Amino acid sequence: MSADVLVWTAVVCFVAAAAQAVTGFGFALVAVPALAAVTDPVRAVVVATLVGLALTTVSGARERAHVAVAPASRMVLGGLLGMPLGLVLLLRADEAVLRLLICAVVCLLAALLALRVRLPAGPGAQWGAGAVSGAMLTSTGLNGPPLVLLLQSTTLGPLRTRATLQVTFWCQELVAVGALLAVGRVDLELCVLAAAGALACPVGWRVGDAVFARIPEARFRPVVLVGLVAGAVASGLTVAL
Repeated sequence: MSADVLVWTAVVCFVAAAAQAVTGFGFALVAVPALAAVTDPVRAVVVATLVGLALTTVSGARERAHVAVAPASRMVLGGLLGMPLGLVLLLRADEAVLRLLICAVVCLLAALLALRVRLPAGPGAQWGAGAVSGAMLTSTGLNGPPLVLLLQSTTLGPLRTRATLQVTFWCQELVAVGALLAVGRVDLELCVLAAAGALACPVGWRVGDAVFARIPEARFRPVVLVGLVAGAVASGLTVAL
């Protein structure tokens, strides 16, 4: 592992943490494709999940008072149902398939949001979005988009949306990290990379939070769309490379 890779990981996680502070999600959208450019997709997913857990531990605790508890609970429990399927895919799919899957998922969800597709926002949809999110987390690391699309169909404001996402991410990532440890996908080198990324997250979050505080509520949806499109572009470039 070179110093360049450590620095790259720290820079990527700084930008990813800022993106998550601005939109409520986006850490994995930025981190997984960027890290996959310097390592294989499986290891990129593992590092992003480890760092994401560290980030949401802090952000979720900070914003817990604003969480919509009932939707978050359903999305978390739904996520537990979907994680085994995603883990099987992570362990058995080859690198090319994972790269294409990452790109396809992000592009599809960006298109749905751009077309203003509104998902049902009831309890059943919350369970379903959670299950899809859980499967995506353990296979691609990109668990945010299904939950974002669902919450865009609710009446939650930007702050409650961001807080609900942070706590949901934290619960999902805690379980996912345990699963990755159980199947032997976490090693010392990945822990070092994750530590480098985690150290950059607090500064990135502060920068993103300053931007978030200045975004009018009416412009929050376009900002979320920009985040998804940027993730789609980054994913496409990673596949092309």
